[in-house]
Amino acid sequence: MAATDLGALAREHLWMHFTRMGGYDVPLIVRGEGCYLEDHRGRRYLDALAGLFSVNIGYSYGEEIGQAALAQMRELPFYTNWTYAHPRAVELAAEVASLAPGDLNRVFFVSGGSEAVEAAIKIAREYHTANGEPMRRKVIARRIAYHGTTYGALSLTGITPLRTPFEPLMAGVRHVANTNRYRCKYCAEHGSCTLACADEVAEAIEFEGPETVSMVIMEPVQNAGGCFAPHPDYHRRVREICDAYGVLQVADEVICGFGRLGEWFGSLRYGYEPDLITCAKGITSAYAPMGALLISDRVADGLLDAERMFTHGVTFGGHPVAAAVALKNIEIMERLDVLGNVRANEAYLRDALLGLKERHHLIGDVRGAGYFWAMELVRDQATRETFTPEECDVLLRDFLSPELFKRGLLCRADDRGDPVIQISPPLICGREEIDAAVAVFDEVLPLASARMGTPGP
Repeated sequence: MAATDLGALAREHLWMHFTRMGGYDVPLIVRGEGCYLEDHRGRRYLDALAGLFSVNIGYSYGEEIGQAALAQMRELPFYTNWTYAHPRAVELAAEVASLAPGDLNRVFFVSGGSEAVEAAIKIAREYHTANGEPMRRKVIARRIAYHGTTYGALSLTGITPLRTPFEPLMAGVRHVANTNRYRCKYCAEHGSCTLACADEVAEAIEFEGPETVSMVIMEPVQNAGGCFAPHPDYHRRVREICDAYGVLQVADEVICGFGRLGEWFGSLRYGYEPDLITCAKGITSAYAPMGALLISDRVADGLLDAERMFTHGVTFGGHPVAAAVALKNIEIMERLDVLGNVRANEAYLRDALLGLKERHHLIGDVRGAGYFWAMELVRDQATRETFTPEECDVLLRDFLSPELFKRGLLCRADDRGDPVIQISPPLICGREEIDAAVAVFDEVLPLASARMGTPGP
């Protein structure tokens, strides 16, 4: 169909996700190659967000992955993992378990990240019930953290504007401090990290009553708010707290898993072994929808007796075509050594963003790890003064997002928390693409400063 016809149909029929649709002219992305996308007008864009932290191998492997999908379609286009199993789900479960930390040897497949979090909530409850503690229902999560949009996952999400329209949500969720060291009250008081933010977890468990708390869920590097990287000992301290109180530790690795931080799982980078891991996105590099919950032997062992059933499931969990795509994606990732590429270029990306901070006073902080970074935008670099919500609308939605898009750069301008620009490219991204992104920022950030009346340059 002609692009004009598709645009009209989109305006009339397509309900976009997280989009202000009133009067919105929907951009039409029609093809991709490497780290780049192309729209219906032939304009080329560097995707510095990897299709929402997902397309880890970039856009050039559709034919190879399509061949794997076609072969599976010819063999077995679909069957469920309810009672029966099929070869690709078994093979993928074994492959994922081989990449995971510690004894996370069981894999429960779902269709995406929110479903993975829902499964974690349920299996944690089942685990405690099986161990004679049915009152363990409460969950500890972090402020500003995003864990999904389904009912349970949204209940865990610590972003008030996303929660409020759908309240009342699941009861018994408590939110504690995140690891935003740029604005941490504890770091400000002591001049350095004391892991007091981790100790808030123990305080919350004590306040709620340890016998009522089921699990603690955290991303290795928190996405919402702008790539809050932890102190190296943070997650290990939370592990100690969870062990002391008999609470399950859940690593939400929907973004951090499958190479984003230079390891197969972010928990490997930070040296801790959670009881459960949720993942999605990078497991297929978004070439097919799939998610998973990884379950440790110590959790699974109590739930595998012949008389017990985990009464949860989804029709498409472990879909054979999606599983074939995931297996081929992992094979390509290993062949290309994308983890090695992230490790080799992490410092280069970090230093390039720090260089932007030195040149542009609109940037207050640069933070992240691997290929997962954010620049926090401030009114005054010296005082760390931020922008009002109304100013954020002008800065991010009215100016930065459209201006960066116009100049061929896709990234995320976000204010779930303080205003940030997130940079999270495909894991095949090299220094040439990093330099291209920085060049666009060098053009646009002075214009943004002038727009907001902030100090130059």
